[in-house]
Amino acid sequence: MTKSTGPSKSELLKGTLDMLILQTLTVQALHGYAIAQQIELLSDAVLSVEQGSLYPALERLQKRGWVTSKWGESPTGRRARYYTLTAAGRRQLGDEISDFDRVLLAINRVMRRA
Repeated sequence: MTKSTGPSKSELLKGTLDMLILQTLTVQALHGYAIAQQIELLSDAVLSVEQGSLYPALERLQKRGWVTSKWGESPTGRRARYYTLTAAGRRQLGDEISDFDRVLLAINRVMRRA
């Protein structure tokens, strides 16, 4: 019998990555690597966002008009693209949080019956 260690970090992010990125950008504009670091920091290293997931998500969010970007200089002096949450992105984040809360409540109801 194998012991299950639970979902991998990437499985935890399915369907929530956009929401996590939008929430992270509510504080300030950040470059991609800083977004990933902030998510990992705030989740106490439970969540890890890989570049292969992060940058396509940022591109998707930008195409939808939920974030904008501009080039700037990172604290290390490197050229970096900084992402900013738009008003439409803030509205979308509100919708996603409402949906996420609804799903969490449903899961909690199911788990109490077990």
